[in-house]
Amino acid sequence: MAFQGHPVLGLLVLLGLLTNGIAVSPSHGIASLNRTSFPRGFTFGTASAAYQYEGAVNEDGRGPSTWDTFAHRYTGKIANGSNGDIAIDQYHRYKGDVRIMKKMGLDAYRFSISWSRVLPKGKLSGGVNREGIKYYNKLINRLLARGIQPFVTLLHLDPP
Repeated sequence: MAFQGHPVLGLLVLLGLLTNGIAVSPSHGIASLNRTSFPRGFTFGTASAAYQYEGAVNEDGRGPSTWDTFAHRYTGKIANGSNGDIAIDQYHRYKGDVRIMKKMGLDAYRFSISWSRVLPKGKLSGGVNREGIKYYNKLINRLLARGIQPFVTLLHLDPP
C-alpha cells in the first residue's frame, strides 16, 4: 500500500490536522485538549482494516479476498497501482504496533477479521485455517495483556 506506517497512522494524521488548525485559528482552544477534556470513561483508540494493514497475503494458508483479486486483475483501476500484498505488514509487526498503542496511552484497538485468512476457501466446508485463528488469538491476547480493549469488525468488505 502507499503508506508504510503503523496502525496509529490515522490518529497521527488527525493530530497533524488539529495542529495545523491551531496554527491557523488558535481561538478554538484545541491546544488545551487532553483526556480531561472528555467525559470520564471515554475510550481513546485507533482502528485498522485487515486488507490495508495485515499484508502477508500468501502466508500461512491465507486465501485471496475479493480485493486481492480486484487489485491484481484491474491494476489500472487503482490510481497508484498498489495492492494489499504487503500493506504495512501488521501480520508480522503486530507486537510492535501494540507496543506503540500502549506507549500512546490508547484504550482500544478496532481491527477487522480477514476472512480469507480464517476461511481461505470462503466456506466452512472448505476448512478453517488454524494459522489464521492463531494470528488473531495472538493479537487479541497481546492487546489484552497490555490493557488495550480489542473491538472486532466482523466484515470490512473484503470477503474471500
